[in-house]
Amino acid sequence: MDALMELLKVFVTGGLICVIGQILLDTTNLTAPRILVIYVVAGGLLTALGWYQPIVDFGGSGATVPLTGFGYTLVKGALEGLKKEGILGVITGGLKSSAAGISVALVFGYIIALIFNPKAKD
Repeated sequence: MDALMELLKVFVTGGLICVIGQILLDTTNLTAPRILVIYVVAGGLLTALGWYQPIVDFGGSGATVPLTGFGYTLVKGALEGLKKEGILGVITGGLKSSAAGISVALVFGYIIALIFNPKAKD
């Protein structure tokens, strides 16, 4: 029963983040790329203020997988880097903490591009 409750928390958290994005798409003139940038920045700001960690603690992957989670990872890494390495850690910490995710996205994007031969839109 604990696993089912955990899945429900993840689903609700991720779902609410997606619902906010859909509401922004439907009710504003914001384009999808702008909303994605807003999500990354919001995740970073909420992390810097200490407000995103409780959401992550509750929602787990439902909070870390969406783009708000990318902002969370960058800022969390920068803050950890600051503690360990000083000002240089601010620059390198975010990249170190998100390097695996960025690498996977690049590698799989390249593989998919090789398999499917993408074409530019007319």
